[in-house]
Amino acid sequence: MSATPLTSAELDRALADLPGWTVRDGRLTATFTTERSAVPSLYLAVAAAEDEANHHAEVTILYGTVGFALSTHDAGDTITALDTAMAARLTSLVTARGARPANG
Repeated sequence: MSATPLTSAELDRALADLPGWTVRDGRLTATFTTERSAVPSLYLAVAAAEDEANHHAEVTILYGTVGFALSTHDAGDTITALDTAMAARLTSLVTARGARPANG
């Protein structure tokens, strides 16, 4: 996958398929809610997926919320196809474990 910044049109198309994700401060972001007791195992699964893809999100955890922020450092901290692919993977992973987008 390319580390080329997405155009606005490409990003808009990608966001249409990423429920709960938005662009904030030049990064692809989303927050998911879950039971607080589910957060540790959810994060372990996230970390394993990130390591496998060699692409890592900034992850924030507060009580029963898990937030993600993605950008590609090798592309000047812009949003690339690597980020949209990881966002889709993270969404699938966390929703399979019962988390839901915080804004939906």
